[in-house]
Amino acid sequence: MRAAILNSPASVLDRPLEIGRAPQPELQPGRVLIRVRACGVCRTDLHIVEGELPPRRRPLIPGHQIVGEIAGGSAPGLPLGARVGVSWLGGVDGGCPYCRRGAENLCDAPTFTGYTVDGGYAEYALARADFVHPLPGALDDLQAAPLLCAGIIGFRSLRVAGVEPGESVGLFGFGASAHLAISVLHAWKCKVYVSTRGASHRRLAASLGAAWVGAEEDRPPVELDRAITFAPSGDVVIAALSSLRKGGVVAINAIHLDRIPEFDYDRLLWGERQIRSVANMTRADARDFLQIAAAINLRPKVTAFPLDQANEALQAVKADSIDGAAVITL
Repeated sequence: MRAAILNSPASVLDRPLEIGRAPQPELQPGRVLIRVRACGVCRTDLHIVEGELPPRRRPLIPGHQIVGEIAGGSAPGLPLGARVGVSWLGGVDGGCPYCRRGAENLCDAPTFTGYTVDGGYAEYALARADFVHPLPGALDDLQAAPLLCAGIIGFRSLRVAGVEPGESVGLFGFGASAHLAISVLHAWKCKVYVSTRGASHRRLAASLGAAWVGAEEDRPPVELDRAITFAPSGDVVIAALSSLRKGGVVAINAIHLDRIPEFDYDRLLWGERQIRSVANMTRADARDFLQIAAAINLRPKVTAFPLDQANEALQAVKADSIDGAAVITL
């Protein structure tokens, strides 16, 4: 099969993905073979390809926002040919203390799609049958792909931040995940304040109904009840924290963070303000978010790249040169 293969992590400017041939996955018990139709490009892919996350498999086919159809094996309630999605969390052990208490996103021995197992930058992928998600028919392949990580993890971030209907919520950074979260927040009647770099991102936030949009160094004009950060930058976390009311919460939506700068506890954190990290997602998050996405007719903004341009897609994500999400098509 055709695939984009990572043999050794390197800067995406050096085009580390080799576009070539790889063995088609062999069907295994408890797995389904998926014929890939599209795969979203996530910032986590960037961290993997550039080595900011330690290599776990070599060579590796990245990609964890997979849209495809079941081409072999069976999944509960899903026949051959059914259109399904695969996300970042590709499996859990089911027996660790976290799984037993219903926190499978914190599993001690998880499988991560496109990181510990091969992912969707290829014509075929293998996935655990109990970790594939049926997709709303109203969404085409390009629109569905970004929902499978950017959408789900953004939705989980709102949950971790404890967002309540009608609150004032800040989004710090406005890429693939934030531009989906804002639609959910509007459905919940929240006022949304966006602070982000890049004039095109600010225009996109304004076009999607943000109550206020500012540059990354600008502070929202009101105290926020909740804030979610979407950039792997500790400086952004501090900016979000400085915008909170007492008792407010910052949720960090990043699998990798460069650093947390020194900050004034008395001014920024005291008053029962909180900083929380967002770790992975659960199948319940996926199910709930996909139902909401269908109900509110969520339509991501997408830029498509053919598989041969997988390196260019990662470069575009790194440079923030596209609005919304990048998706590789097959």
